[in-house]
Amino acid sequence: MFAMAWGGNHFTPLLHMYESLGHYSVVMADLFLGFYVVGLVPGLLLAGALSDRYGRKPLTLAGVILGILASVLLGLGFTSGIMLSAGRLLAGLSVGVAMAVGTAWLKELSSPPFDRQAGQTAGARRPALTLTIGFGLGAGVAGALAQWGPMPTLSPYVVHIVLSLLVLPRLLRTPETVPRHRAHRPFWQDLAVPLAGHRRFVRVIAPSAPWVFGAAGIAYAIMPTLVKDQLGSLNLAYATLLTVVTLGTGALVQPQVARINRVTGGRALIVGMSVMLLGVGLSVATAIVLSPVLAFLTAVVLGAAYGVSVVAGLVEIQKISTAADLAGITGVYYSLTYIGFLLPVAFAWLSPVAGYPALLAGLFAVCALCLVLVAIGMRRGVTE
Repeated sequence: MFAMAWGGNHFTPLLHMYESLGHYSVVMADLFLGFYVVGLVPGLLLAGALSDRYGRKPLTLAGVILGILASVLLGLGFTSGIMLSAGRLLAGLSVGVAMAVGTAWLKELSSPPFDRQAGQTAGARRPALTLTIGFGLGAGVAGALAQWGPMPTLSPYVVHIVLSLLVLPRLLRTPETVPRHRAHRPFWQDLAVPLAGHRRFVRVIAPSAPWVFGAAGIAYAIMPTLVKDQLGSLNLAYATLLTVVTLGTGALVQPQVARINRVTGGRALIVGMSVMLLGVGLSVATAIVLSPVLAFLTAVVLGAAYGVSVVAGLVEIQKISTAADLAGITGVYYSLTYIGFLLPVAFAWLSPVAGYPALLAGLFAVCALCLVLVAIGMRRGVTE
């Protein structure tokens, strides 16, 4: 999971490099992020169902190999928009496997008989933390290599390929938690996820999910774009810094979600959404004053919102699911979270019409509405 997350996010801080050295437009660079989501969503929805039928290990193995192929295409395709798009699509498929299958597998490995010492929220905290650290370190190492290392268009991807090859032998020795079986019904029937219509999912989880990676997209894709004229040649390093700070803050707060749930009576998701609203408000201020310092503070707040919300969302998912449908509903959940990662693409297209201050102000209003919906949904869930 760590290696696949690394390969999913090492491209993000390099967007400025592709704009300046590769002469890709801002819209085209952000579109590479969009191709990642195009690959991610089917990876999330298909891999979970396949792993329920054939086991977690073969699907995870396929995900690591897809990540390696993605880095090969990205490393060799600097001058080819088609190769970069294909590489990002494969990277999305790989991360989709990590999120849907890896999260379910690690949750199962954090339960008896594999682990009798894990806490009640370990099944949600461990996969979220693993992914977050992979996302953060992948971006940090790639950005540093691109700014100061040799072969900036190639070396970040070589590091990921080597890392992925190193984890494969360990992966092959990991216990399988779902016995492989020969199903007696068509595969497409496995794609149905009845839990997606569950009252708790519709009222509480769905309104909060897009803000998980919406926070990330605002923090380390939109914020560097806003202040790039103040940074000069350090734009790439600054974008890398915001990525690492966002995900690092998320990693630091994730272990505290269980405590937040205890203190608030199981309402950590409301806390996460409240911090999210504050972060979006700060992003509006940043768009007005164009301050790199304020953008940094915004990234910290949005990182905290991301960290609380993703773990709290997974805890909610695991409350309503069973072993038979955990991977499937996790895939649906993460598919919804990645809607938010399309924000930089949408804003790049719309900015000539409305401008970033107005767009972010509108986003603030939508975030406030979602916070209200989550709070109402949780209140009804408690009283019904």
